[in-house]
Amino acid sequence: MNVSVPVVPDTNVSCVFMQSCVLPCSFQYDNDLVVHWIHTGENVHVHSYYYDQDQFENQDQRYRSRTSLFKEQISRGNASLQLTGVRVQDQGRYKCYTSNIRERTESFIRLQVDAPVHKIHIEQVGNRITCSSQGIYPEPELTWSMDPPSSSKNTTTVHQTEQQLYNISSSLILSDPVPDVIYSCRISTRTNTRRTTLRNTGSCLLSSTQRPQTIRTVSKLDSSRTRAVDTLDSRLASNQ
Repeated sequence: MNVSVPVVPDTNVSCVFMQSCVLPCSFQYDNDLVVHWIHTGENVHVHSYYYDQDQFENQDQRYRSRTSLFKEQISRGNASLQLTGVRVQDQGRYKCYTSNIRERTESFIRLQVDAPVHKIHIEQVGNRITCSSQGIYPEPELTWSMDPPSSSKNTTTVHQTEQQLYNISSSLILSDPVPDVIYSCRISTRTNTRRTTLRNTGSCLLSSTQRPQTIRTVSKLDSSRTRAVDTLDSRLASNQ
């Protein structure tokens, strides 16, 4: 067996909270295959495969019933790991170790978890306009804008839940309410942006929500290794 361990650059993979995600790993197949997936940050066993079957004796409890390999593709050099029910705690650096009678290989994947902004709630009570959203990761940013521009004080609070998701709320205090003003609330993370508006016509309030901008992570397998490729899924309309 070749004692050298080829190492390729880290592959970045973005996974959506509570959905399934694939961590890519490829190798040159041969007999006596051993596969170990390890979360390097905490040095815990995520998944193992040898003697032509899964091995769960050393698997960390948090990964129980959440991991699997693509068995029908192992003979084609695919040791990718499927992780279900992705949690914020799953993010970090993972090592895929493979060995056989020919060689040993190691590859590293950096998993980041995203819970995009899905819905924004905006309302006005008296001289206070409140904008809020829940279940977001990582910590979002919230900004206000007004058309025509005016100076108003705002207070923003962020709360992290037991699932490590973020709830955000911001209140805009109208010192001198003016009719026919459009108030826009924009909430952004590293993967998407969503904006909602409230229009004060003097006699009624009208609100609308803009279609979000998102980024999708796509895995692509070439002859050398698996890569994650980020592509732009959609962008904010230029007229909003």
